[in-house]
Amino acid sequence: MSNARVLVVDDESNIRLLLEEILSEEGYEVTTAEDAAVARTAKKNQDFDLILLDIWMPGTDGISLLKEWSEQDGLEPVVMMSGHGTVDAAVEATRLGALDFIEKPVSLAKLLRTVEKALAQKRVFEPRRSLVMPMLVPVGKSDTIQSLRDQVARIARYDAHTLLTGEPGSGREAYARYLASLSSRSAGPFVVVSGGNGTTAFLGDGQESGALERASGGILFVDEICSVSAGTEQMLLEVLEKERYRPSGSSADHDLNVRFLSSAPPGFEQDMNDFRRELLSRLSIVVIRVPPLREYLEDVPELLRYYVDLLVDSENLPFRRFSVAAQNRLRNYPWPGNILELKNMVSRLLITGAEEEITLGEVEGQLTPGGSTDEPLVKQDLLSMPLREAREHFERAYLRQQLILCGGKVGRLAERIGMERTHLYRKLNSLGVDFRQTSADE
Repeated sequence: MSNARVLVVDDESNIRLLLEEILSEEGYEVTTAEDAAVARTAKKNQDFDLILLDIWMPGTDGISLLKEWSEQDGLEPVVMMSGHGTVDAAVEATRLGALDFIEKPVSLAKLLRTVEKALAQKRVFEPRRSLVMPMLVPVGKSDTIQSLRDQVARIARYDAHTLLTGEPGSGREAYARYLASLSSRSAGPFVVVSGGNGTTAFLGDGQESGALERASGGILFVDEICSVSAGTEQMLLEVLEKERYRPSGSSADHDLNVRFLSSAPPGFEQDMNDFRRELLSRLSIVVIRVPPLREYLEDVPELLRYYVDLLVDSENLPFRRFSVAAQNRLRNYPWPGNILELKNMVSRLLITGAEEEITLGEVEGQLTPGGSTDEPLVKQDLLSMPLREAREHFERAYLRQQLILCGGKVGRLAERIGMERTHLYRKLNSLGVDFRQTSADE
């Protein structure tokens, strides 16, 4: 944004002078303030396009000042700064309306990218409405993702237990957090517990509080609800029926004040007895389907850019950009591991590469680890092979991909492809597909 006006609020004079010098050289009009009182006066006397606000200041701290401004009309885009930042501070700041959060000392590249991104959002900035960290907002412009965002926003308004279904790595927990941030419970805790844990994880052990107590007033996300044991099933069903629970070591019941969000894989309905069906029916008043990445491949270039920026800022990895050829290749890749696979690939490429541009060759190396035997079938000339060899290549690649989609669970794979389990084990062994390793990788 040409000639954008930026207010820098920081109690350290060297930081103020450094930021003023850097931003002024980039063509921004910069005003500085050493504390909240000066910042209030500056903001009252002039309109700013962006405010860079330090959290830790004597007197009124940055969070308190942001809260004060957020309760007024016309809050400008704010980026929080801190040399002692914590996740809690970042969450609180973004709930109050901050667009982003950066740590000091800030590198030149990070500072300018953050300022540019924040100013780019000014056109669509809505005062007092940004209640979620930028990393929580689902990325994508495809019809699939826009429709899903709208669906989640509608469902967030109601305090109904919600089930999110989707493949491993598709972002079920991320959408659960997004829903929580838009709900009436956004100020409450967000507690995650694995469905495979026992009742102690939910009720506590007499020494530490369980998830039900820790999530009171907020959200309890049960990951892989279908993996709960019979004992945990019965306990949860009783809690949902009575809307009360008794923590371990307590002599009194507590009222249940929790919204359940749960995750389950596709086709979870096929493996349920009547008892589990009753539990799932109570936890799935609303069902949200989180699609696999292969259903919105047009968003891959934006996702690549997003994760580059995220990993550069949060993990201090070197900045690199994907070439057009590399982006195009990844738009045509099926992504069996979904968003998680994409994020991990970006991280590896940032760590292992030397040049600023990520080439097609580097991407192919990530897609085909260990040589040509794992090369995508679309790149293999199966017609040049004998029938038996071509069939083995296809079956090996097919079963590996399907096994990943089933979370490494052979029983689920057998149901998915319609094959008897004993025969499937033999087939996997004959083809050299290590299902134990696939499960461990997941």
